[in-house]
Amino acid sequence: MRSIIPYAKHSISEEDIDAVKKTLKSKNLTQGPEVKKFESIFSKNIGVKHSIAVNSCTSALHLSCLALNLKKNDIVWTSPNSFVASSNSALYCGAKVDFIDIDLETNSISLNELEKKLKIAKKKKKITKNFNFSSFWWCTQLSRQDTQTFKKI
Repeated sequence: MRSIIPYAKHSISEEDIDAVKKTLKSKNLTQGPEVKKFESIFSKNIGVKHSIAVNSCTSALHLSCLALNLKKNDIVWTSPNSFVASSNSALYCGAKVDFIDIDLETNSISLNELEKKLKIAKKKKKITKNFNFSSFWWCTQLSRQDTQTFKKI
């Protein structure tokens, strides 16, 4: 029998539990002062002026697609080893989804396959708007020129 590979290991402290209890007991369960505090801390941590807390990653991806004006005939590259939201958020905007397989060593998007897609897209002069939903890791592995040809979410 194969052993199970854990999908995610949570790290929840007593401080986290206390913060949730405090919010649950407050007058504002949603859109209260804790949300504003979270957005402010998050913005500072990633070095941006503004951020918006949403209810799910699906909503965040969809808003990102809308903010980048993703539309019909745009192409989104993502890995099939992902949540369905990665492709659905593009489909909501009318874009086409093109899956790129994973690298078996990293379990992230295959850089070799992504580079092949980039070369094909450049030859066809189709790099007007290509998107990729994946971990930031692979972006650091490609040349700066290649990563400037498409948007990353």
